[in-house]
Amino acid sequence: MYRESYFDGGLFSYIGHVLLATFITVLTFGICAPWGVCIMYNWKVKHTVIDGRRQYFDGTAMQLFGNWIKWWFFTIITFGIYVFWLNIKVTQWITKHTHFID
Repeated sequence: MYRESYFDGGLFSYIGHVLLATFITVLTFGICAPWGVCIMYNWKVKHTVIDGRRQYFDGTAMQLFGNWIKWWFFTIITFGIYVFWLNIKVTQWITKHTHFID
């Protein structure tokens, strides 16, 4: 049986979340960038419905921060080569923490 998929996020809510995530990141000179990332992904996932099932995101900024440090360490010791894997690693982490509400 086919059920509808849609995204129900609004512009003003999006702008508010972008401003908050940017403010946190800029105010801390990038140290708290994982918090900004989690704010934005939480908003995006919370407003996504796939096959009639709403999603939720359970990742925390502290979890991402630990990985963030590890990934940047690998980038430094590999003289930047690891940077090619960063997008994949972030996507894997986000996917691991994205679920359907039952």
